[in-house]
Amino acid sequence: MKKQISLLLIIFFVSFVKISAQNSNAVIGDVLTLKQAVDIAIKNDLVVEQSDITRQTAQVNKNQQIDYMLPTINANGSQTISFGRSLNTYTYQYVNQQINYGSYGISANLILFSGLQTQNFIKQYSLAYDASKLDLEQQKQNITLSVLLAYLQVLSSQDLLDVSRRQADVDQKQVERLDLQNKDGALLLLYSLSDLKGQYATDLANIAAAVNTLETAKINLFQLLNVPYKREVQYEKIPLDLQMADYQGSPDSIYNIALNTLPSIKSADLKVRSQQKGVAAVRGQYYPTLSLGGGVSTSYSNAATVSIPGAVNNVTTSDYVTVGGTNYNVISQQQDFTTKNISFNDQFKNNKYTQVYLSLNIPILNYLRVRNNVKQAKINLENAKYNAVSTRLGLQQIVEQAYQNMVMASSQLKSDEDAVDGYAESFRIKEIQFNEGVITSDVYLLAKNNIDRANINLTIAKYNYIFRAKILDYYQGRLTL
Repeated sequence: MKKQISLLLIIFFVSFVKISAQNSNAVIGDVLTLKQAVDIAIKNDLVVEQSDITRQTAQVNKNQQIDYMLPTINANGSQTISFGRSLNTYTYQYVNQQINYGSYGISANLILFSGLQTQNFIKQYSLAYDASKLDLEQQKQNITLSVLLAYLQVLSSQDLLDVSRRQADVDQKQVERLDLQNKDGALLLLYSLSDLKGQYATDLANIAAAVNTLETAKINLFQLLNVPYKREVQYEKIPLDLQMADYQGSPDSIYNIALNTLPSIKSADLKVRSQQKGVAAVRGQYYPTLSLGGGVSTSYSNAATVSIPGAVNNVTTSDYVTVGGTNYNVISQQQDFTTKNISFNDQFKNNKYTQVYLSLNIPILNYLRVRNNVKQAKINLENAKYNAVSTRLGLQQIVEQAYQNMVMASSQLKSDEDAVDGYAESFRIKEIQFNEGVITSDVYLLAKNNIDRANINLTIAKYNYIFRAKILDYYQGRLTL
């Protein structure tokens, strides 16, 4: 029985995993575009989700500070049962009986002045909330850039694979041509066929390596998307010819634009302003606090009674008067009373007590807590200023390096374009000569290896230039998909 249950659990788990995988892959069709990849990555990125949680927390904190402007309203009630000798709170006499006593009330309090603490805290947390929104936006831009570079890496690997296949096609055709000549007995130099076969085998190895590089790039992209890998998906091509124009701008201009564009810089500045308001808010604790309050309360006791007058009776007292030497007892009239418990409703209305008050609290000495709070707030402010300066300095260094990388990539691209032009013409001539038997295979292969290497270098240089240009676009806030 246990084995059957275990088998059912395993089947259920496997089915669940398959269904989950199908649902995850359902968002990706046969063709994955760059925009789709970015949208999926932003949706699934854990750091983005954490940044959004931080933003939500900051929003709650901001709203809480605003809510502190509202009055506090509290209701209270208590019910007490006492046994034995106890105080009758209604008559303030001690009685020896069980007494049920209840008190009920509602009170309100509104802070009129507290050194502008609440107002400054509202500004502090509002600025912190705005900074958290910028942090979220910054993380989205970061993941966008990472996905863009990973996507371009896939396209670059695809193009390199295509180049390797084209190179192999050329060598395959030469091998087939020489093989036919050899079978017909027209091949003069047999080692030429051996050289071409060796070159073709090298081409196939290069293709295998390029396939592995492509698959690795695709896996890395899917890891950024945080979805299961889908091997058969196709990728939208990006026209490279539109990206090859000389990059406009200098490092200083790019840096100045980045200062006004990047969310991380704006966020750092807002955090400084937030901490400044925090210092002002904490300093408000030095000032007195003035509050307006009031409340209504009432009570009930089962010992509360009321005397009800009854009949008037003539009662002979022990006193007497003497008339004519004869004593006569004094007769007086006495009112009879009966005792009755006062109902809950009557006590609730009759015992009502209302108060309104102004309360002034002047801090004199509270373990030097306010002074230390102010010191801590100033430390937080200095730390925020340091982070802002560090962020700017780091940005300037990164922009300088990114610009230099772009300049180098641009220079490399132009050199590789010239190399391809030169080697292409040389290989065209050598191929004609080799086909006519004018030159040997080693001369031909040297020319072919030169053009092959130049084509690979040019493909790498094109994408490298695009990488560098996109990074500079990112720092200027004009990153396009």
